[in-house]
Amino acid sequence: MRVAVVGGNGKTGRAVRGALAGRGVTSVSIGRAEWPHLVDALAGCAAAYLIAPNMHPDEPSYVSEALEAMRRAGVPRVVYHSVAAPYVPSMPHHLGKARSEDLVRRSGLTWTILQPGAYLQNLDLSADLAVPYDVDAVFGFADLADVGEAAAVVLTHEGHLGATYELASRVATPAELAAEAGRRATRVDASVEHPWLEAMFDYYDRHGLPVGTRTLDMLLGRS
Repeated sequence: MRVAVVGGNGKTGRAVRGALAGRGVTSVSIGRAEWPHLVDALAGCAAAYLIAPNMHPDEPSYVSEALEAMRRAGVPRVVYHSVAAPYVPSMPHHLGKARSEDLVRRSGLTWTILQPGAYLQNLDLSADLAVPYDVDAVFGFADLADVGEAAAVVLTHEGHLGATYELASRVATPAELAAEAGRRATRVDASVEHPWLEAMFDYYDRHGLPVGTRTLDMLLGRS
């Protein structure tokens, strides 16, 4: 089995490729350099894992182009890397993923959608933690390695076609994670250049991003 990882050079792509390698599955990383020749790069692949660049200004167009290339290359199966709670009108980059999910479902390919929560690895706990939102907001955090393993499972096992899975490794607040690491957590007012980030932090400040853990436990065979 040969799997294409579109966007395979980033941290998520590397985690997915590593998990596939652990199962003896060959993967090919497709980055922006290969994009003009995407059909050729996808040729011979039995499935593709599709990751759009972070905060892409027009993710539906990116996904649409990738899906068309998959159809032309004869790739029958796609797993799309979305986000937990994609339909959030106040967060434009989440809405881009919601629209992209619709494209995937109507693509004519067999599909699975993964919706991970915020990555644990996005929080630097090597020192006291400072975040631009409420440190007591509740999140379903996803460990990057767990996401990679879940992707490998749905790419290589039967029974996941047409499924949409929210993924979280644990539910916690930033303050709780900091305390476990022996650190303090504080909310800071951070100036951000991208308005989408400002919208995201404002949403987190008011609502957090809770995600349940049972689905990931099931996929990874955890009790």
